[in-house]
Amino acid sequence: MDKISRRAHALVDTPALAGYLREHFARLVEPWDAELRPHGYIPLCVAENKLLADELVTLLAGYAARVPATVLGYDMMIGSQPFRERLAAYMGRAFLGRTFAAEQLAVVAGAGAVLELLFYALADEGDGVLVPTPSYAGFWPDLQVRDRLRIIPVHCASDDGFTLTTAALDAAMDGADVPVRALLFTTPNNPLGRVYSADELHEIVAWGERRGVHVVFDEIYALSVFGERAFTSVASLRPSLGELVHVVWAFSKDFGASGLRCGVLVSENAKVIQAVDQLAYWCACSGHTQYLLGELVADTEAVDGWVARMRAGLREARDRVRAGLEALGIRYVPAEAGFFLVCDLREFLEAPTWAAEHALWRRLVDEANVNLTPGEACRVVEPGFFRLCYAAVPAEAIEVALRRIGDVLGRSTR
Repeated sequence: MDKISRRAHALVDTPALAGYLREHFARLVEPWDAELRPHGYIPLCVAENKLLADELVTLLAGYAARVPATVLGYDMMIGSQPFRERLAAYMGRAFLGRTFAAEQLAVVAGAGAVLELLFYALADEGDGVLVPTPSYAGFWPDLQVRDRLRIIPVHCASDDGFTLTTAALDAAMDGADVPVRALLFTTPNNPLGRVYSADELHEIVAWGERRGVHVVFDEIYALSVFGERAFTSVASLRPSLGELVHVVWAFSKDFGASGLRCGVLVSENAKVIQAVDQLAYWCACSGHTQYLLGELVADTEAVDGWVARMRAGLREARDRVRAGLEALGIRYVPAEAGFFLVCDLREFLEAPTWAAEHALWRRLVDEANVNLTPGEACRVVEPGFFRLCYAAVPAEAIEVALRRIGDVLGRSTR
């Protein structure tokens, strides 16, 4: 008898990691290389931005030469005071639209940790959280595995461009069989790459106030915006967020630094910050990481130049993949932010079912050695949509991947 807990058995029997990610990590041992492995694995399923990784490493290496000995010791579990001060100043001028006090920030090891701790403070076990779909697949393990909350999907349909309405929010909340404590709203949207306007954000905030629930704005792609519409943070709408509105951000996406594990909560609710502080010991961000990132965001000229080049690179990458899809006659949802767009592959399904979507995903993996994020993982309401991430591999790999996809789908470049 293995004598592990029932909780451990549940994790082993029902892994929190999505199937497409398990496939991804299994195939990473033989990645594509133009010379060494021309038939190797090409991951288009992971939202990472590696376009300017070498530049960022060079910047961080310069700061690493003067890391102080103080980073070796304990500090505040929600981030050192100097780091949070620098972070508040940078986030305020870069995208929040106003400056917050360091005491209104909490820093822990990644946005996933921020969400888990924040929702532990906002809701009790079994309570509901509204999540509009299509959605980031990771919200489900973030909120359900240890917090044991219930995600209530607010399904948006393709026939109206996946538009979210307050009527849909009301219907989902009124139809829930558990108390709904919060709405988790993502802007820019993952996987759609959509940037919401100030009017749309006002409507969401007003809805939360009317229904008396917390609204958590996931702004993790705030700086990765390259379309015609500029990003608007909820923090810029009013002089105060109030007790019910909270913002989540991290270095993982905008800075392509998911491995550094540094996520940020911004909240004017002092009790929420206090509660997160009590939990942060188990997922504190390392002192070394805080120092390096603090130096980075305080280096105004360097960081602003890097972000500007990063945005230009994303736009070029988006344009390349868009042209490639159009050449293959593959429909997609236009994107103006993030590292991805949603491909509409419904016409290639053998039937309009989730089994048929899985079968198509399986063919793309096995025959093309290309991995896309299946729509089912993003809780898309109908089968046949796939997220394609275009910033984690070189441009040449994208071209190869699209050619392989076209071969599987029976489409040649037009």
